[in-house]
Amino acid sequence: MSPKRNFDSNGNASVPPQENGFNGSFSLLSSEKAVQELIQQPLDRGIDDHLFEFSEALRTVAKALRRVAEGKATAQAEAAEWKRKYELERERNLQLEQKVLSDEHHRECDDKKENKLAAGPVLSDEAAEESHRCCGKNDICSHEVLRNGELDSNCNTVQSKMMRKASFKLSWWCKGDKSDQHKHDIVSFEKGNITTAERSSKQIALKWESPPKTVLILTKPNSASVQILCAEMIRWLKEQKKLNIFVEPRVHSELLTESSYYNFLQTWQDDDEILLLHTRVDLIVTLGGDGTVLWAASMFKGPVPPVVPFSLGSLGFMTPFYSEHYRECLNSIIRGPISITLRHRLQCHVIRDAAKTEYETEGPMLVLNEVTIDRGISSFLTNLECYCDNSFVTCVQGDGLILSTTSGSTAYSLAAGGSMVHPQVPGILFTPICPHSLSFRPLILPEHVTIRVQVPFNSRGHAWASFDGKDRKRLSPGDALVCSMAPWPVPTACQVDSTSDFLRSIHDGLHWNLRKTQSFDGPREQHDLDKSS
Repeated sequence: MSPKRNFDSNGNASVPPQENGFNGSFSLLSSEKAVQELIQQPLDRGIDDHLFEFSEALRTVAKALRRVAEGKATAQAEAAEWKRKYELERERNLQLEQKVLSDEHHRECDDKKENKLAAGPVLSDEAAEESHRCCGKNDICSHEVLRNGELDSNCNTVQSKMMRKASFKLSWWCKGDKSDQHKHDIVSFEKGNITTAERSSKQIALKWESPPKTVLILTKPNSASVQILCAEMIRWLKEQKKLNIFVEPRVHSELLTESSYYNFLQTWQDDDEILLLHTRVDLIVTLGGDGTVLWAASMFKGPVPPVVPFSLGSLGFMTPFYSEHYRECLNSIIRGPISITLRHRLQCHVIRDAAKTEYETEGPMLVLNEVTIDRGISSFLTNLECYCDNSFVTCVQGDGLILSTTSGSTAYSLAAGGSMVHPQVPGILFTPICPHSLSFRPLILPEHVTIRVQVPFNSRGHAWASFDGKDRKRLSPGDALVCSMAPWPVPTACQVDSTSDFLRSIHDGLHWNLRKTQSFDGPREQHDLDKSS
């Protein structure tokens, strides 16, 4: 109902006084006060509260999604690992069955070879073919007799001199013959190949059971001083030690151009002969720096003969011998026993996203220092998902990642912030390159693990993998790199022992902790005061 109105003489409506008095003025004042409070109140406080609650809800959802993604990735990695173990076990069982079946064939080969040797001093083509079938492509039986001499392309000419590959054994190293430490053989070889099933941080000694007969000399290229030393060393080894000498094709052609005296040198023609080189070489001598040692290791995809590295480079952590005393060093090594360092290598495979099984891989690639996964020329950060066996490690965001051996801990990994590690410490270094998080610190993982680095499908760019600085491969989204410890180490001879050589290398090469001795600022003795007065 509308309020009662009165009309004046002019016909205008007016409100009665009792209704337009105190009550009306009070309601007006209340309205103005409410409007003033509304004006003074911040308009976005309620909005901020809602936005904060919404952002918290989004964070909760993101955490849940990440846990789901990690669980899915872990389950996939676990399933792939179980599948890989199953396939390996099945392959191992098949190999055992084949080995049992081939034992009789080996005995037949032994009888045939003895008959051939009794008939003549040189292996016939038929016997060599039977030996190849018996022993496989990359191995050699302990009884196999190798031919000495340079072979032509048709393998028609062989020398009549016979030789056997030198055998040796490894044992725990003891300082002094009267040491109370228990000595025992850890492995004995007739083939002259080193394969380690279990590692140890103890010092290892190599003792020849038969003297070495063949030596491979590898040199740093484009160096006149190295070329002169190589020619002098070859002449001494041939005339004084009566050794058979292998050199690279490049060195072989250079020396033959210089003089026809070097016709006795042996070399190889193709990669197939390099694969069988470990069956003929007893000792490797490198003339150069660490790069020459890396080159020597890269030539052998399986067992590696002992390496004697001479320092002729700018910086060497694996070259303890000085070239000025090469005669004394080689005399001591050929006579034996010698202390060696087993430098373990990483075995890497690349699995493409298009691969149907885990066994459709590229590789293996063997590295003595490190494998590096970086962003290449891309302007985007790398995005790498890392797994250790069945466990999710982290997602690397930065310039890249280094997976290094302990021998490579003083190389790229050290420059990226990793620690220096003794080369006989069993482990794999996990070092980020310029990570986007300050809390991302390097790790050292046990040697028995398998590391899987995968480029996720939502990565903004490609990644690039390099192996000891060579053979760069592009990793597209969905591709993965799998690394584990290789069973074939690189045995390098020590001048003293592995620990002394390692400490000397970081002192001489890096000038580690080199500083002036702190000055003495304490009270002087009385006799010093008397002298000064």
